[in-house]
Amino acid sequence: MNAEPFPSAASELTWRKSSYSGAEGGECVEVATTVGTVHIRDSKRALGPTLTVGRDAWAEFVTLATEAPA
Repeated sequence: MNAEPFPSAASELTWRKSSYSGAEGGECVEVATTVGTVHIRDSKRALGPTLTVGRDAWAEFVTLATEAPA
């Protein structure tokens, strides 16, 4: 895992926001993927820090999040 304050490459990534996000944005995260990593950022702070994790770690997180009881 890597947290970068203002990564220069972040502006070159294609960011996606959840379809559950309203038009106003709300409290959302955005993700961008590359061959081996997933980049995560706060949608309200596009120029702020990003978190970078491996694709396997992201897949495990998503699996655990979708299996968690509501």
